[in-house]
Amino acid sequence: MVIVLIAVTLALFVVSPALAQQSGTWLVAVLVLAGFALYYGYFAAFETWWSGQTPGKRAVGIRVIVATGRPLGAVDAVLRNVLRIVDQLPFMYAVGLVSIFVTERNQRLGDLAAGTVVIHDRAIERPRAPRPSSGARYGARRLSPQEIVAVDTYLARRAALDPEVRLRVARRTARVIGARLGVTIDHNTNEDELLEEIAGEYRSG
Repeated sequence: MVIVLIAVTLALFVVSPALAQQSGTWLVAVLVLAGFALYYGYFAAFETWWSGQTPGKRAVGIRVIVATGRPLGAVDAVLRNVLRIVDQLPFMYAVGLVSIFVTERNQRLGDLAAGTVVIHDRAIERPRAPRPSSGARYGARRLSPQEIVAVDTYLARRAALDPEVRLRVARRTARVIGARLGVTIDHNTNEDELLEEIAGEYRSG
């Protein structure tokens, strides 16, 4: 949706530069506000209407509830999602991830402020242990202790992450580790399986 707004704005500048120049300041302001509302409003609206679920959460069988057990309300949903701005700082949900890893209920700052938790709505497949690897396929022993700890931490805590956050963290971790080992990461890569194999190889090496 944000992409559509940007595309419309660019088209306006191309088709009518004079109009775009006259309306430039307010147009940019409207675009920024609309983009903000669409991005953060998406999560808040779905979580309010779908009892704590977005399409992504529904697909993986999790939902947001208030820590006391009552269903998520509109105010709760807005508060936890507005604070995504802070959770995303300085990049790739770094602040939110630190909060998830150090809190007992794996809550990001938005959850702490709204008093909410993410729960599993149905039985899920438990995370698999790192699989042993025969031979040095990736050269995993070249990883530093800090790098393998980062991989192990993600694999151990991934089931507790929001699906959107989990996808971002998996991709970022796989790209960093892949670059370190000379492994190409593309759209066909299953980041979870790759990290499992690398962790298994490191243990068996």
